[in-house]
Amino acid sequence: MRRRFFLAALLAVLLAMPVAAQPVLNVYNWADYIDPGVIQRFQQQTGIKLRYDVYDSLETLEGKLSAGRSGYDIIVPTSEPTFARLVRAGALRPLDKDRLPNLKNLDPGLMQRVATVDPGNRYGAIYLWGTVGLGIRLDKVRALWPEAPLDGLDLLLKPENAARLAKCGLAVMDSATDVLPSVLKWLGKDPDTTEAADLKAAEQALLAVRPHLRAIPGSGALLDMLATGEVCVALTYSGDVIQAAARAREAGKGVEIGYAAPRTGAHLWFDLLAIPADAPNPEAAQAFIDFLLQPEVMAAITSQVRYPNAVPASRPLVAQAVRDDPNVYPAEAALARAFVPGTLNQAGERARTRLWSRFRAGR
Repeated sequence: MRRRFFLAALLAVLLAMPVAAQPVLNVYNWADYIDPGVIQRFQQQTGIKLRYDVYDSLETLEGKLSAGRSGYDIIVPTSEPTFARLVRAGALRPLDKDRLPNLKNLDPGLMQRVATVDPGNRYGAIYLWGTVGLGIRLDKVRALWPEAPLDGLDLLLKPENAARLAKCGLAVMDSATDVLPSVLKWLGKDPDTTEAADLKAAEQALLAVRPHLRAIPGSGALLDMLATGEVCVALTYSGDVIQAAARAREAGKGVEIGYAAPRTGAHLWFDLLAIPADAPNPEAAQAFIDFLLQPEVMAAITSQVRYPNAVPASRPLVAQAVRDDPNVYPAEAALARAFVPGTLNQAGERARTRLWSRFRAGR
C-alpha cells in the first residue's frame, strides 16, 4: 500500500511539473529561397518550431552577425565574401559531422570548390548555388535589335549596345561582390585582382554604361522588374532570372525572359548552411541541416525556387521543367569554365567598395 501511495504521489508531481518546451529554431535566409512545405514537414517530423526571417543583401546579414548575439541558429551566407569573412572572424560554429549523416549526399566536386574558402568543409554545407549572368527580356530586345548578341556580357557592357537598348530598360544588381568579378573577367583580367590599373579599367567600363542604366536595385527588386518587363536586360543571379521567367509565364502577358551566362566563364557562387558561433540552439540547427540534405527535400526546394542544389541524388526528383533547364543546371563544359572568386585582402575590399560607390553615384 505504501508503495502504491508513493508511486501515485510521484506521478502526480511529475504531471504537475511544466513540460519542457521544444526549442525554437531561428533561421535567417534569403527571401523566396525555400519551399514552404519543407518548413512545415520539418516541424511536423521533429516537433521543433521554426522562426524564419529573411534578408535581401549580404550586407544586412553581415551587419546582424557582426553586432553579436543575433539570436539566429541557421544562416545562409554566400561563400565569398561573407562566409569567408565569418570564418576568419570566428563567427561560425564548426559542424558536428558525426551528427550530419546526410553530408555524404553532397557532390564532392562542388564541396571541393567551396573548400577554397572553407578548408576541410568545417563550417558550411552547400544549400543552393548558381551563376551570375544576364536576364534578358527576349521579346523586347529582339524587337529593338533582331541581331543582338544574346550570349554574353557584350550585350550590356559595350556602351554602344547599352545605348541601343536603353529605352527598354537596363539594370545592374547592387552588389560589388557579384558584379565586379564578372566585369573583370569580361575585360580579360583576373577576377580576384586588386591591382589599381585593373580596378580602374573595371570602373571605367561600368561608368561607360552608367548613363544608360534605369536602376541599380537589390536582387529582389530586380527580380520583380524583370518579371513585370520594367527592364529588358539585367546583370543578376541566374536563379532570380529563372524565377522571373516563371512568374512572367504565369502572368500570361507575353513577357518572354531568358538567361545568358557569360561565354568566357561565369561567376559561380554557393550559398552555405552555417551555424553562428553563439547560436542558442545548435543541436536543432544540426538537425535542420541534416533534414535539408535529404534528396527528396532538396528536390522540393529546387523545384520551388529554381536554383540548383548540390545533392546529385535529388536531380531525378526535381520537376522535369527545372531539372532539364540548362540555365538551372549548366552543362558540364560551362560548369568547368566557371570560376569561383577568391578571398580578397582588406585593402582590396576597401578599394572595390569605393569603386562601387562611385559607380552607383555615376561619377
